Amino acid sequence: MTASTPARSWPPVAEPEALRARARMLQRLRAFFAERGVLEVETPILSRAGVTDPTLTVLTTDWLGADSATRQPLFLHTSPELPMKRLLAAGSGPIYQVCKVFRDGERGRRHHPEFSLLEWYQPGWTLDALIDEVAALVRWLLERPALAVEIIRYRDLFRERLRVDPWQAEVSDLRAAGRAAGLTGCDGLELDRDGWLDLLMSRCLEPELGCDHLTVVRDYPPSQAALARLDPGPPCVAARFECYLDGMELANGFDELTDAAEQRARFAADLEARRAAGLPQPPLDETFLAALEAGMPPTAGVALGLDRLLMGALGAEHIDAVLAFPVERA
Repeated sequence: MTASTPARSWPPVAEPEALRARARMLQRLRAFFAERGVLEVETPILSRAGVTDPTLTVLTTDWLGADSATRQPLFLHTSPELPMKRLLAAGSGPIYQVCKVFRDGERGRRHHPEFSLLEWYQPGWTLDALIDEVAALVRWLLERPALAVEIIRYRDLFRERLRVDPWQAEVSDLRAAGRAAGLTGCDGLELDRDGWLDLLMSRCLEPELGCDHLTVVRDYPPSQAALARLDPGPPCVAARFECYLDGMELANGFDELTDAAEQRARFAADLEARRAAGLPQPPLDETFLAALEAGMPPTAGVALGLDRLLMGALGAEHIDAVLAFPVERA
């Protein structure tokens, strides 16, 4: 960095139009939930527990504790999900939150290590009802009341567009599907089944989703359930959906898992996967597990990336265009 760099980099990146569009989006968002009786809440950005998901890398800091003698590691949240579920278990009713979340190792045209997330939960709702509400919110925020919605099952998407069954295909089949779809370097990649499914989704399928409409992909493989409930089927599926607009993932929703023993088992499997990959082993969120044991009501919940939605509203090609000060200018 040269001495003259600060003089060149002090102005914001986002144009005034983008700043005004963000403010309007937040105003309309709060009006939407106020009309529907959903309570806005705030939960901590810092946590004593870290996310176990092997695909996520957490930013960390430490806290000089109350005794001013012992430093305690703290994790910047990748999502407000777990503390919000503690509120649900305490009887909060429907809730939403707008907050900054943090993920290390993420930077690119659609990724930034700090981004704005909307997350909300509707106790007693089905996944179908939540999908309808996501569509209504996106139409409202984009001010596109006629925006069409396409709903397709994950399995059908792979069968129709890649000619492969993600429930039955072997790694060799998925590699061949990638090769047939024009992916380069397939023969040199060493991925497990979920790694191949993720690659095929992101590189071959996502770019064609949500073109001039909202696409909802639902009913994911059980191995990709994350914190979603499993529907025994047949076939067994994760009660989960993702929303896409203009080839870009906007939202990820679950029929939430409420079984504390099953959730602990999934966390343990995550930690084993992290250990095998040589990744750090964060402490489990025992307060969240205790909330599940106390009894969280059946709930549908979803997280939506506001920066990406704003990109879609403005036709922006890069996330920096909707951020006042990207990390390089922070």
